[in-house]
Amino acid sequence: MGKKSPHPVDVHVGGRVRLRRMLLGMSQDRLGEALGLTFQQVQKYEKGVNRIGASRIFEIAKILDVPIQYFYDDFEGRAAENFGFAENNNQDDAGFMQLLHSPEGVQLCRHFAEIRDPKVRKRVLDLVKTLSEGESRGLEEDKAGADMR
Repeated sequence: MGKKSPHPVDVHVGGRVRLRRMLLGMSQDRLGEALGLTFQQVQKYEKGVNRIGASRIFEIAKILDVPIQYFYDDFEGRAAENFGFAENNNQDDAGFMQLLHSPEGVQLCRHFAEIRDPKVRKRVLDLVKTLSEGESRGLEEDKAGADMR
């Protein structure tokens, strides 16, 4: 018999713990310390490998300053690919939500939100658009070159 995989709810709840922790800029060590756990235990919770008990989820909600429901938001009984766009669950949305759940995506959003000057925000957005368009063009050129061979 193979290893039992985590339940989708446990994976979702763990992912929401991770997302909120990262949005706050809190390390796994710091959350673990506040809970009286090791960072490895926090890691297992965040991956959904270990279930988070009711009293523990209550403690985590207090530490992360969110209502308990926060951890279950956007879960509609579907597998982990559901990130909260129930009415429009296409590939673009899934890719976008995967970015938001990544460490880089969380950091990008957090730091972008800290930019107060609208002109600077616009310039950062223009830079990101230019970089992504350049990368897309580069991929298209690479593909066209490969097709010619």
